[in-house]
Amino acid sequence: VEAVHLIADGKAPRIPQPKEGATYEGIQKKENAEISWDQPAASLHNWIRGHDKVPGAWTTIDGQVVTFYGSSLFDASVPAGQELAIKGASRPGLVTKNGLVVFGNDGKMVLVRNLQFEDGKMIPASKYFSVDETTALELTEEEKKMAEDIR
Repeated sequence: VEAVHLIADGKAPRIPQPKEGATYEGIQKKENAEISWDQPAASLHNWIRGHDKVPGAWTTIDGQVVTFYGSSLFDASVPAGQELAIKGASRPGLVTKNGLVVFGNDGKMVLVRNLQFEDGKMIPASKYFSVDETTALELTEEEKKMAEDIR
């Protein structure tokens, strides 16, 4: 009650919070979220997840800024996949059926599930090499009849 009265009377002491030990981090900017590849897999995972969704941890692939989303530590044998050169990485990533596997400097792996390109287009990381492919939907005769009935 005494504290409330001091505040109401404008007599409460004002003690500035010391900067030492402060945990608040300011708003992150995209230019500060670039992935540094010379670190262990756990640190890469923490960096990617820490910047997921805003501003998004990013790197350069084929001269284009690509943002990584949805990482998890990958504790299994090295999966089969298509190699993907990543600027600054000590070893290429692997595009697998589950996503993009990237390697820390400790040889351990991180699985990234989604990628976003500079134009805003987001894809599952497993579809990186099939971005430009389009497939036409072909209906069977029975499905065509059903479509007509629905129309």
